[in-house]
Amino acid sequence: MNAIIGTLENSIDDAPAGIRSRKQLGGIIISVVVAPFLIFDVVGKLTQPQAVVDGMRDLGFPVDQSYVMGVVLLICLAVYAIPRTAVLGAVGLTAYLGGAVTANMRIEAPLLDHTLFAVYLGVVMWIGLLLRRPELLKVAGLRR
Repeated sequence: MNAIIGTLENSIDDAPAGIRSRKQLGGIIISVVVAPFLIFDVVGKLTQPQAVVDGMRDLGFPVDQSYVMGVVLLICLAVYAIPRTAVLGAVGLTAYLGGAVTANMRIEAPLLDHTLFAVYLGVVMWIGLLLRRPELLKVAGLRR
């Protein structure tokens, strides 16, 4: 992990201003690619098609809680989409995705495709955010 962060840090520091903006554009593109997965989840939670009802039952949640989950996810996603509050939104989304991992682990869902999908999505989301806002590496103490 430190090697990845170090590589990202060096590439951002050594890049001329024009390339820096391309990296930020890449971060925006990554963030835009992550959003449809989360929007799909929001729509499913709020409309409750049979697949969501079955999934909620399989995970041991009351079906009515899908509305609460959908609203919480929608709020976190909206906060993430606003550049000024993106970090707060990313923290909220990370918590939401952590809950998804825990719920899938509890029922012993397949590890690589079900349980860890939320981890993959969260990592890609944070990579996009770090490319958009490289100063976050300083705040996290990963860069001087």
